[in-house]
Amino acid sequence: MDPRNLPPDAGVGTRLAHTARDPHAHHGFVNTPIHRGSTVLFPTLDALEAALRADSRVGPYIYGLIGTPNSRELESLLASLDGGVGAVVVESGLAAVSVPLLATLSTGDHLLMTDSCYGPTRHLCQAVLPRMGIETTFYDPRLGAAIEALVRPNTRAIFLESPGSLTFEVQDVPAIARVAGRLGVTTIIDNTWATPLHFRPIEHGIDLVIHALTKYQSGNSDIMLGAIVARDEADWKRVKATAEHHGHYAHPDDCATCLRGMRSLEVRLARHAASALAVARALEARAEVARVLHPALSSHPDHALFRRDFSGASGLFACVLKPHPRGRDYLKAFLESLRLFGMGFSWGGFESLVVSSDVRASRVAAPWTDEGALLRFQVGLEDPRDLISDLDAAFAAAARATA
Repeated sequence: MDPRNLPPDAGVGTRLAHTARDPHAHHGFVNTPIHRGSTVLFPTLDALEAALRADSRVGPYIYGLIGTPNSRELESLLASLDGGVGAVVVESGLAAVSVPLLATLSTGDHLLMTDSCYGPTRHLCQAVLPRMGIETTFYDPRLGAAIEALVRPNTRAIFLESPGSLTFEVQDVPAIARVAGRLGVTTIIDNTWATPLHFRPIEHGIDLVIHALTKYQSGNSDIMLGAIVARDEADWKRVKATAEHHGHYAHPDDCATCLRGMRSLEVRLARHAASALAVARALEARAEVARVLHPALSSHPDHALFRRDFSGASGLFACVLKPHPRGRDYLKAFLESLRLFGMGFSWGGFESLVVSSDVRASRVAAPWTDEGALLRFQVGLEDPRDLISDLDAAFAAAARATA
């Protein structure tokens, strides 16, 4: 069918399959060809000047840095899924964090940043923004409406990440958005964990939504890409201008690869979520595990918030091991005995991953007091029974190695 004629109540799978592509404009080929290039030629001076005045979401193409057919298709699909006026794709998830911050903040401004944020986001706040004369206050992710007490006259933005991608606190996004809206503070959220399929922050009052497209949207661990989706026109223009001024760019190959992944996002995410929940429940039953940090489990302290705001989960969660007398030796033996879980960062690909983290030194507003090792699991598309068996074998091997 013509994607422009989708019914208004089309399901998410239908929208993922048909939105932002036009086979009839490309000789009937299902996917838009990759348009690599920098220079765009104009037939007349009038055409060139008209292009410079046009909306870069729909007007003539001007230059590769500003947009290509591939980046526009991806941006159109992302904006549609999130319910925003427009999106801006950039070359990484971290770029998708820095661009809206730079678009919103100036010298003398104050930022409120969740204490559960992604590590490189914390580094940006601690090492880069201070050089620009911007002060950051890290806040307890569970503050909710009480965040109002931290807002200053020069507070320009509140940054959320829900759940946090290492410690998995779920934030009361609507409550924070209401406070920010009343006080005229811009809200920015990293929504990579849930994707717009399971949480749509704009519907809860958030201004700017960040996605690390490197993760679930691409699904194959083979590209670097990020995006910012804006709720209103003024925010979109500011983010788009900032991205262009700083030379941020999404390569057309990566955009096309991401679009290919997004067509199957709904079915892949359902498998990730179901398998992760099975693995999380298996870990919760093990004597070696102190607690499992998965918002979809009833044991999670923020489970009620998760049930209220989210329509589903993804494949990323964590657990805390009970302290072991042999400490790192036990952890090393466990991790190196795994066969199906690779040790590595990122998530959202078809393969399962595990990484150990120690957040005790970095947390400042919400201290982390667990003494056992914190393990983050990305559950891929393998059979969950095989993953559980792999974990069982690794626990047994670690016990033998440290007996």
